[in-house]
Amino acid sequence: MKIKELVNALDYEIAPKQYQESYDNCGLIVGDSESEITGVLTTLDIDEFVIQEAIEKNCNLIIAHHPTIFKGLKTLAGNNLNEKIVISAIKNDIAIYAAHTSLDNRFCGSINEYIAKKIGLTEIKPLIKPKDLNYLNGGSGAIGIIEGSDFIIDFLCKTKQNLNLRGSIKHSSVIVNKPIKTVAICTGAGFFMTNEAKRQGADLFITSDLTYHNFFDERDIVLADIGHYESEIHASIVIYNLIKERFPELNIMISKINTNPVSHAI
Repeated sequence: MKIKELVNALDYEIAPKQYQESYDNCGLIVGDSESEITGVLTTLDIDEFVIQEAIEKNCNLIIAHHPTIFKGLKTLAGNNLNEKIVISAIKNDIAIYAAHTSLDNRFCGSINEYIAKKIGLTEIKPLIKPKDLNYLNGGSGAIGIIEGSDFIIDFLCKTKQNLNLRGSIKHSSVIVNKPIKTVAICTGAGFFMTNEAKRQGADLFITSDLTYHNFFDERDIVLADIGHYESEIHASIVIYNLIKERFPELNIMISKINTNPVSHAI
């Protein structure tokens, strides 16, 4: 299979480019689309260690969630990590594809749906409906029901365990640890979805990149920050599953590299 065949399926079926946000840079970023695929490596981010992993595993296509070139490059002189990654990819004939908001804005098989199932929600649906109602798999975020009910602190402790989180979950004040029923999710930086979560009756909103003032000002719903990397690391699994379902014969694997730039002192 040529790279362009997989790119076409990604662009139009798996993570349609027409659903990416205007600020984004999804699609084939580096590489010759006419090349035959030797192997595909899926990852959340790309760093020098992921490039080396691709070389060692004979993968000439890396599919990442976060675009390597996001705000654009003015030089290719190796002055920063992104420049070095692009140079290394070109030198080693490795193509790079990004499925970022194009993946975020689909729902069936998405990262948000995956997380919602992972933490035990039922009756899961998109938090925000697709921009194009003709796109049956569309929608962003997720909202679902806890089977039975649970207390917020207990549920967050279970969430930490279910997602195998190493760091703590930051959350807003819980004056009364009352039972909750409805939970909303947005992987990545999702505070902008808070009002929609409240509108749909969510008791708890799980996302990342929340600020001090987000916690301080928002009193109508409990906010929980599980970390950006932690909320999106499952992107590599989600991308793998979506491609493997479409192309079961393809040599595809999930990166084993931890690209989290944030460390926690214990």
